[in-house]
Amino acid sequence: MKPNQRTRRVMVGKVPMGGGAPCVVQSMLNQPPDDAQANLRQIRQLAKAGCEVVRMAIPRRMYLDTFQEVCEESPLPVVADIHFDAQIAIEAARRGAAKLRINPGNIGGWEKADPVIEAAGEAGIPIRVGVNAGSLDDSLKSRDDLTLPQKLALSAADYVRHFEERGFHDVVVSAKASDVRTTVEAYRLLSEMIPDNPLHIGVTEAGTLFQGLVKSASGLGILLEQGIGDTMRISLTDDPVQEIRACWTLLAALDLRRRSPEIISCPTCGRCQVDLIGLAKQVDDALQNVAAPLKVAVMGCVVNGPGEAAGADIGVACGPGNGVIFKHGETLRKVGEDEIVDALLEEIGRL
Repeated sequence: MKPNQRTRRVMVGKVPMGGGAPCVVQSMLNQPPDDAQANLRQIRQLAKAGCEVVRMAIPRRMYLDTFQEVCEESPLPVVADIHFDAQIAIEAARRGAAKLRINPGNIGGWEKADPVIEAAGEAGIPIRVGVNAGSLDDSLKSRDDLTLPQKLALSAADYVRHFEERGFHDVVVSAKASDVRTTVEAYRLLSEMIPDNPLHIGVTEAGTLFQGLVKSASGLGILLEQGIGDTMRISLTDDPVQEIRACWTLLAALDLRRRSPEIISCPTCGRCQVDLIGLAKQVDDALQNVAAPLKVAVMGCVVNGPGEAAGADIGVACGPGNGVIFKHGETLRKVGEDEIVDALLEEIGRL
């Protein structure tokens, strides 16, 4: 069995996490923490894109009323993200949080963290223990006999051990770094050291859209292919909706989960006699609101036409100013270049 088939099942609201459940897609809100309606609008946008769990930062106690309002009206389970102030975490558990995200190292040590564990237990919600390379305990940070991945994994495993000694077992774990190799090795170690705990995977501070996608896909792709990861976030310095798109695209590329159409398109060459780059972008935009696991081919010429894309549910092979629409490799009809997108959408509607 792969690691994520043997982890403990944890419920985040009504969303199962771990225990063989599909890898859960999540993101984080970035609206002002005192504006409930702005956060709820963003949650609805994320839910439409396929987000399953959403996280909200509560940087001050004054924002707890807003957090409670968001929890009461949100269509998704809301995770409270808390640093430095244990009392905020305790109150968030009482005010509707579906899960807490804390780092015991920066919340004041076990003297402050233990009441948080009790509050989560009373509320019946899980806790994510989040360890980051930039916030390790001083005792571990100063050790020269350990690599950074070992420090991250040991820190997280020590936290889990303390939770379990207190009788609290619904613990999700993350150990992130901005470096891909460090992140991958840390999670490999965690999957061996604490095999029962669901793992939240991600490359932290991955960067802007292009760089963040490449870094996250390379790191998380390795882990997911090895069966490591019960929930994931692709962290981008961009619109959180892009994070959800990226998560689903990665899961689909690994054939783990499919929710939206996958575009198969060739990179163009001198044989192409249409604006294939523009055409592929139009098709991609048009399919954003289609929630169906389809394969749609947009091919530049007959060389890469129905033959190489025969496995697509629907597609087009372009010629000089026109395109041949095909379905599962069988030709349906020929249309002009300006009709291709509408023709593809029309045939998708018939599937």
